[in-house]
Amino acid sequence: MTAKVAVSFLVQHFRIQVFYTLLLVPFAFGQGVLEVQSEGEWHGHRQLRFTFEGHGAHLVVPAHAAPSRPWVWRARFPGYHTEVDQLLVERGHHIAYLDTGGMLGSNRAMGLWDRFYEALIGEHELSPRPALEGVSRGGLFVYRWAALHPERVSCIYADTPVCDIRSWPLGDGRGLGHPATWQGLLKEFGMTHVQALEYTHNPIDLMAPIAGAHIPLMTVVSRNDVVVPPAENTDVLATRFRQLGGDICILSVAEGTQASNGHHFTHPDPLRAADFIERHSSGTPTPTGYGALRGGLANCRIRFEQELKGRVAFLGGSITSNGAWQAEVCQYLRSRFPKTDFEFIDAGVPSMGSTPGAFRLGSEVLGLGRVDLLFQEAGVNDSTNGRSPQEMTRGMEGVLRQAALNNPAMDCIVMHFVDPGKMRTYRAGQVPEVVQRHELVADHYGVSTIHLALEVTERIDGGQFTWSDDFKNLHPAPFGHRLYGASIRRLLSEAWDEPLDSESKITAHALPKPMDDQSYDRAMIVALDQARVLKGFDQASSCDPRADGIGGGVRAGFVNVPMLVGTEAGSRLVLDFKGRAVGLWVAAGPDAGVLEHRIDQGPWESTDLFTRWSAGLHLPWVYLLGTDLDGEAHQLEIRIASEKNPKSKGLACRIVRFVVNR
Repeated sequence: MTAKVAVSFLVQHFRIQVFYTLLLVPFAFGQGVLEVQSEGEWHGHRQLRFTFEGHGAHLVVPAHAAPSRPWVWRARFPGYHTEVDQLLVERGHHIAYLDTGGMLGSNRAMGLWDRFYEALIGEHELSPRPALEGVSRGGLFVYRWAALHPERVSCIYADTPVCDIRSWPLGDGRGLGHPATWQGLLKEFGMTHVQALEYTHNPIDLMAPIAGAHIPLMTVVSRNDVVVPPAENTDVLATRFRQLGGDICILSVAEGTQASNGHHFTHPDPLRAADFIERHSSGTPTPTGYGALRGGLANCRIRFEQELKGRVAFLGGSITSNGAWQAEVCQYLRSRFPKTDFEFIDAGVPSMGSTPGAFRLGSEVLGLGRVDLLFQEAGVNDSTNGRSPQEMTRGMEGVLRQAALNNPAMDCIVMHFVDPGKMRTYRAGQVPEVVQRHELVADHYGVSTIHLALEVTERIDGGQFTWSDDFKNLHPAPFGHRLYGASIRRLLSEAWDEPLDSESKITAHALPKPMDDQSYDRAMIVALDQARVLKGFDQASSCDPRADGIGGGVRAGFVNVPMLVGTEAGSRLVLDFKGRAVGLWVAAGPDAGVLEHRIDQGPWESTDLFTRWSAGLHLPWVYLLGTDLDGEAHQLEIRIASEKNPKSKGLACRIVRFVVNR
């Protein structure tokens, strides 16, 4: 931790400690008294309950506050559709609520809101620009307060909001209205019925200052809502807001429940709503410039949205197989397309980079059926495993070209995950070699990418979080996985935020000429029984490489599976094949030996199977023994050498698969 970061951390830690100490005693702010009465639990989080000027209030406190101390201020019905708020608390947001009863956005309510706002940001050091969340009649509060104080608002998220008192509670239109609440409103506002009909401070009348301040809006509505009909409320507001140049996103649910007259419903996309609020309220804006949309992601969206089918695959190494970010993306897709029947393919295997990915893709992904969206990560293993720049290119092109040949309409996203080496390179003002190589391939094929390594580096350097606390190592802590998930969701939201044209059709992506004629675009697995054993190798139907006291860790798919096993010098076999490249997939553990090979009776070449990880792990590793071949018939011959790596315990060669690029 640098001195600057350390000082920042200590200051922040001190402030947090003071904040929570102060919350336990009463404070006077102007005419109001904020007095903690009790503590409770809210969906697994700490909730402080207090009164403010005689009104009940509470503050939900995250376990780890985000650096800018963002918060959401909910107006009315704090127990309705809490899934959005739950997601935000988990991401470090506070949630505040003040019970304003039947005030309905009156002048008296606005004054109370002003004082409550000053209390929270003054003594509790919450962000000066909260996100406002207006549920139902809460719309009368949030839009009016935002119009009075646009400089104090980061964004507005509304849920079935009342935008015109003539629609509700009066019911002077399509809606049912509520006579008792209407009479209460007249009393609260000090107006006659006639004066209320001419009221000019409805939300629909207040869009100019909100649009002028570039405050983004998101609203969720039910189209059969006869309590707060969208046509008289949100639709009118949205039209006026857009005419003023404002940005509003409307999430529509076809039908709410009959019991609620359409006013209540299952939230269609809480992740999208939470992402919207987080993106605009974090204080330090959530980065949006780390993704590169190439060619769009329209094909998979059409498939998900119109055909209601979707097959999504995740190809990568241990960061993919560990799955936390992957699960977030799956959840996002399910919530974004709730009627779609999804199949998700988890093809993450630890230690796998782009070259193994190219040889795995056919059997483990493409062979399972048409894939609509492919997520590919290989940058960490390609760099940490020491793959050459040429192999980085050939491996990634092998994956993307295979995908395009299998399904020309398939959308793909390549992700550049972070590791310490990439961070050092970025800090030196350079771009990591593996990122350059994979980016060139992605650009050549019009494939979208996400520069997660750059984002993490710049945000750590900006003091937003730390590597040691929030990432830990190459395999991120939960925070790191959430950051990955949020970045991927931002890219998808950017691609899909505009309404889909009903006439949109799935179209094939252009297939350019190969960048490298020797890329692994026809990569395949060859069965062990295709080899001829000449001496020493045994066919094991189910091999555990840890047997006989060798020890070491194993990877799923590379233990208790068939293997060709040779442990003695001079053990030999041959493989006849047709292709441009050939190799072995081995489990290289503590006793890994040295392998000699030749092609077509050529000179013998030597390969040490013992890797820098082999002492403690039977590492699944692809060794390409012949490349740049002519694609015709060839013969590979291998034998175990008598010498070994000094660190190895033996001479073993355990072959799990042969690989050929046709």
